[in-house]
Amino acid sequence: MATLLRMPEVAANATHATLQAWTRNEGDAVAVGDCIAEIETDKAVVELNADAAGVLGRRLVAAGQEVEVGAPIGVLLADGETGVDVDALIAAAGGAPASQTEAQAEAQTVSSVAIDVAGGNATQAARVFASPLARRLAAQRGLDLAALRGSGPNGRIVKRDVEQAAAAPAPASAPPLAPRAQANTPATAAFTEIPHSNMRRTIARRLGESKSTIPHFYLTADCRMERLLALRAEINAAAPRKISVNDFIVRAVAVALREVPAANVGWTDAAMRQYHQADIAVAVSTDAGLITPIVRAADQKPLSRISEEIADLAARARASQLRPEEYQGGSFSVSNLGMFGVSEFSAIINPPQAAILAVGATQAVPVVEDGELRAGQVMRCTLSVDHRAIDGALAAQWLAAFKRLLENPLAMLI
Repeated sequence: MATLLRMPEVAANATHATLQAWTRNEGDAVAVGDCIAEIETDKAVVELNADAAGVLGRRLVAAGQEVEVGAPIGVLLADGETGVDVDALIAAAGGAPASQTEAQAEAQTVSSVAIDVAGGNATQAARVFASPLARRLAAQRGLDLAALRGSGPNGRIVKRDVEQAAAAPAPASAPPLAPRAQANTPATAAFTEIPHSNMRRTIARRLGESKSTIPHFYLTADCRMERLLALRAEINAAAPRKISVNDFIVRAVAVALREVPAANVGWTDAAMRQYHQADIAVAVSTDAGLITPIVRAADQKPLSRISEEIADLAARARASQLRPEEYQGGSFSVSNLGMFGVSEFSAIINPPQAAILAVGATQAVPVVEDGELRAGQVMRCTLSVDHRAIDGALAAQWLAAFKRLLENPLAMLI
């Protein structure tokens, strides 16, 4: 029996997702668990796997289309099944196709072309021989579709044609016949428009909402790092896996949350969330934007395990291979820019979390000990706090616990 394939809710509360690519052609046999298509979420690319065996009978959505969650995107036929009325199947299911297939759109466009040419409007006909997504992108970028060469079926203009045209440098204009009277008129700087990815849109929306709706306040502490650096060197001299300073930081954050559980909270409009374990979200920079994979129960794991998980999560984050449950949630975030030489900065809270720690570089600076000036290794950390959930005194208590653990690193390993 024919069944509809629908756009899944691949991310919590997502209303739309983009079908990035089909991995099966119409007529291909599909086994249970086979990847049929790749779905782009706001954070990663997720495989759409078949729940039943059969044959991919129809692809209802073209690659690159943004589709509403739950909308039909394809038809899976039983082995040997033919003559299925797809429109009737969709109507019976109470839905509508997410968009036209490439073949349907092309047929409609060809029909429009014929009408326009018959009416003497060949220029308009050439302009409409494009996919709906290509037309929308071209309108956003101010491009004339009639000037583009299509790479789709029968010369149809598709998304990639518009993106390539938008990225191409503008042609040089011919020199003026005579010098202008106003030679000091400022020229508009050249630029290239790069379409926003789903991840970038989500980052912009969430951080904009966070900064404008959460009452942030900030606390800064200077942490002496001599003991931690010495312990790290001793561990790395014998351990098969090298431990980073960031691994120690994540462990210290988790243990400090265990010591000060009142700071391990999140804010919602209905209630305060008191988390039962320290799930630490670690900021990772990727080509598509920032993502925060989570080390679950970091307060209950040894340093070596935390180091392994961070390395694995970061590598898969940069390859867009994280599962939604690996980057959604978390009770506290850490953003470390010390490896870039940044001395200090303030980070924006990732709701519903109530705090994020911004970590700067460890630097050799003058310090005073017992009334004497000497060189010390100091790392500056800034805690951003949601004042609705955590008061100043509580935030200071947590930051003091974190500083103590870094400066006495053996305490966090016990």
